[in-house]
Amino acid sequence: MKNKRFPYYLLYIFLACTGCTTDDDGIGEDPEYTLRIPSHFPVPPEYPDNPMTTAGIELGEKLFFDTRLSGTNTVSCGTCHQPRLAFSEGSRLSVKGVSGKPLLRHVPTLINMAWADNGLFWDGGSTNLESQAFAPLAHEDEMFQNLDELITELREDPEYVSYFRRAFDSDIRINQVMKALAQYQRSLVSADSKYDSHIENGTPLTAIEKQGHQLFKNHCATCHTPGLFTDNDYHNNGLDATFGDTSHDEIYLGRYRVTRNREDLGKYKTPTLRNITVTAPYMHDGRFADLRSVLDFYDRDVQDSETLDPALKQNNRSGIALSEEDKSALIAFLHTLTDKTYVR
Repeated sequence: MKNKRFPYYLLYIFLACTGCTTDDDGIGEDPEYTLRIPSHFPVPPEYPDNPMTTAGIELGEKLFFDTRLSGTNTVSCGTCHQPRLAFSEGSRLSVKGVSGKPLLRHVPTLINMAWADNGLFWDGGSTNLESQAFAPLAHEDEMFQNLDELITELREDPEYVSYFRRAFDSDIRINQVMKALAQYQRSLVSADSKYDSHIENGTPLTAIEKQGHQLFKNHCATCHTPGLFTDNDYHNNGLDATFGDTSHDEIYLGRYRVTRNREDLGKYKTPTLRNITVTAPYMHDGRFADLRSVLDFYDRDVQDSETLDPALKQNNRSGIALSEEDKSALIAFLHTLTDKTYVR
């Protein structure tokens, strides 16, 4: 039986390593992969310590869906990040980890991660994809894997030995596991929705979609910036009025948990709205089951607090005044952000 214990102080040492890079990580002979960058997207950051290659992405995909990455050999990254749901999970708080216990936050989508250069997780608790994967791999409720045992398992598989040799021109090491996973996730570009066709090729929107698009530009685009439909920043959108609950390792304090800056209380990272129709439920804790509930919240239930985003404190009220017609139009527009060639 496997030793399931993985010392958490080692996890923090790993997370402190920027990009998890060592001098001898190696890069295989495979040519660099050209990331598809839509013309209406910003230029993504560069990752010189982990250039994308076809072999690296193929290895990352194989690892992503391999249950051997969990201590029980029953859970993969793809268990909770499902391609058919735009690499989200579909439940409020996932219970698909090795413990079967509900996780503390809603599983986010993994699309367009090549542009995620301002922290990962809902509170920005990890700085890059190369270090991010250590957290779910080691967490007792998620994958709870002993990393030394994982490397031993992979080295016993001739197919993996070949994959790592092609991707990194070296033996299998944990840093390369993380690099391959990062490359695969950065390759997941979603930009083939009706909205994208409208922007790129002039495909017409319906009348109600146009109405929703205009409402979106007026009320939502500041934080959900086209074409990524996120500003990759952190905001308090008024879900709660107080933030005194310090249970669960201060998980409910938002960005403050990481920065210890009171101005960050209740702030969470802006999620992308791409493929939003298949990534329900919504918010960091999955409290809203559908898009109508989200818009009802913004219309009448936004909670005021000292860190509430200024965009939600206008005209002597908290929130955004929306009629039922407005909400229907916004939902129609949000449906145009579904990438049907990507969601499978």
